Amino acid sequence: MSKKAETKHDELENVEHVLTTSEAFIEKYQKQIIFTVGIVVLVVLSILAFRNFYLEPREVEAENEMGKAQTFFAVDSFKVALNGDGKNFIGFNEIISEYSITASANLATAYAGICYYKLGQYENAIKLLSEYESDESYFSTSVVGLIGDAYVELGETSKALDYFEKAGDTENKVLSPVYLKKAGVVYESLKKPEKALELYTKIKDNYPKSTEAADIDKYIARIQ
Repeated sequence: MSKKAETKHDELENVEHVLTTSEAFIEKYQKQIIFTVGIVVLVVLSILAFRNFYLEPREVEAENEMGKAQTFFAVDSFKVALNGDGKNFIGFNEIISEYSITASANLATAYAGICYYKLGQYENAIKLLSEYESDESYFSTSVVGLIGDAYVELGETSKALDYFEKAGDTENKVLSPVYLKKAGVVYESLKKPEKALELYTKIKDNYPKSTEAADIDKYIARIQ
């Protein structure tokens, strides 16, 4: 027998050995394997049923309620947007509690936080805005910056700085210079002009076309 034929024969024997071993393993643990596969199938079916027959309909309901609340939010009726009208819709607060696992409930936390800020309830605003989770850069940056604004209103400027700088570091061409400038003003109020100058210079260098850059030389000259 040639070496090539011997090699092929050995390979076939190895395959047969593996198959025999696998068959023996399956025979020995057949019940456990069937049980495990059954559990996996049951879990997958349960997840699909939960999503299709519970979560998706709840999401649709929540979206409908969000649309109604957003209508009042858009015309600055913040109390009604928050708490509903007692008849036609439930408002952001109840959306958060009634539809807690939906994307709409997450968005409602941000809207509710903005409402509380507009109503001067800054601690409630901070609590809800901090619970909002999103990767969408523009809106989430605004939420972070608004937390900073709420801390300023509470007189907690050191905490506000953390949020202003975090929002400023997102490199958003529209929003970053807004919050960098706010952070600079806070640094000036804390008698840290060198930190303020650093941020004002960053606005001038990195965001020269922004609204904030239009008069940034005035802020820089004030420090220098």
